[in-house]
Amino acid sequence: MSSSSVESKTQVVMISGAARGIGAAVARTFAALGHPLALLDCQPDVTELARELAATYSVKTLGLILDVSDRSAVEQAVTRVEDQLGELHTLVNVAGILRLVPLLEMAAEDWDRTLAVNSTGVFNLSTSVARRLVTRRRGCIITVGSNAATTARTQMGAYAASKAASHQFTRCLGLELAPYGIRCNIVSPGSTDTDMQRQLWTSDEVPAGVLQGSPEQFRLGIPLQRIASPEDIANAVRFLASDEARHITLHDLRVDGGATLDA
Repeated sequence: MSSSSVESKTQVVMISGAARGIGAAVARTFAALGHPLALLDCQPDVTELARELAATYSVKTLGLILDVSDRSAVEQAVTRVEDQLGELHTLVNVAGILRLVPLLEMAAEDWDRTLAVNSTGVFNLSTSVARRLVTRRRGCIITVGSNAATTARTQMGAYAASKAASHQFTRCLGLELAPYGIRCNIVSPGSTDTDMQRQLWTSDEVPAGVLQGSPEQFRLGIPLQRIASPEDIANAVRFLASDEARHITLHDLRVDGGATLDA
């Protein structure tokens, strides 16, 4: 068994926002390590990805169409996962949405929906899973957030606020769960080549302002001069879920090419 895997290949990994982008990359990473997977997403194609990974890697998978902001549906899903796949060990919160609107023009429903998915969704899944982990005194929870949680961005106020909330929630949860041996950490991507990122572009090329910076948007560039791939983020998640990170908790691992100067 690779030392970079979680403790045992039989341990079940649950991933929200798994249908595309970073979530799908995380799913493929853990499938390649042989872990049973519970894949959650509001997009119907999450079930197709579950079937694909099961066939490709010969792992047990379960794809569930789920709105993480629905607490009752989340609780039912977690119960179903444990009934069908076994005891959960690792939760990876990836599900998120971005509404790119200046705050003074933002509709209340856009604000509410952003926080419902990006913050309340993390609360719903994490607490449901954590109650089960506590009884076993093992496991880990990883929230994929954003470097926007600590860096102001124009037109991203709701997104940044929701990510800041989920970051601090994850750290506080980690403090409360530490006596049970359960670790909670954050991975904070910067610009990453996903559908969410590309909605900000006007062509298939990475905008110069992303790499070089944009003074009119009060934005620094990326010192490494590249945007992340979803696999870059998945590899950071894999590390934090592994025994190699067994003494790491309450940590925010920035994966942004230096874009925020680690501030």
